[in-house]
Amino acid sequence: MIDFLLVSGAYLLGSLSSAILVCRIMGLPDPRTQGSNNPGATNVLRIGGKKAAALTFIGDALKGLLPILVGYFINADLLTLALAGAAAFTGHLYPIFFRFQGGKGVATSLGIQFGLYWPVGLISAAIWLFVAKVVRISSLSALISMGLAPIAVWLIAPEIELILLQSGMSLILIRRHRSNIINLIHGEEDTIKN
Repeated sequence: MIDFLLVSGAYLLGSLSSAILVCRIMGLPDPRTQGSNNPGATNVLRIGGKKAAALTFIGDALKGLLPILVGYFINADLLTLALAGAAAFTGHLYPIFFRFQGGKGVATSLGIQFGLYWPVGLISAAIWLFVAKVVRISSLSALISMGLAPIAVWLIAPEIELILLQSGMSLILIRRHRSNIINLIHGEEDTIKN
């Protein structure tokens, strides 16, 4: 019963859209109707600036991290922790509170990584920052860092539950970036502004 509550709670927490809440609190337009129409930190950066984007990123990452920390606190097994991470990620993508219109899941996935296997979180963050610094394209940074994450999990935390969780999240992340991939191929993807 406790495991069920943890996983259900993780989904509900994941369903709290940081981008939409931050934009409402700060009097900004709904990110689902502006910019890329994606309720994520990069789009909030476009429409609301660095402070709003930072708050969105932190909120989205905490949605992934907190259920894992609660799971550790209640001594949940590895499968339950992985399911809680998957539920938080799913809640972010398909939030019940916001008509199932969620973000792409990069920050939430990073929060899950830091909770379950923090060295992978550090590697993913470092890869994202390096690629973003070099090419200044957020989507490409996310695709590369999260595309490599399953390999990092396999090398650092080779538990089948963790490999499957990260592989699933990475595949979904890549799929949710399909419009960005098309823009990258055509050289039309937005760059990160200073």
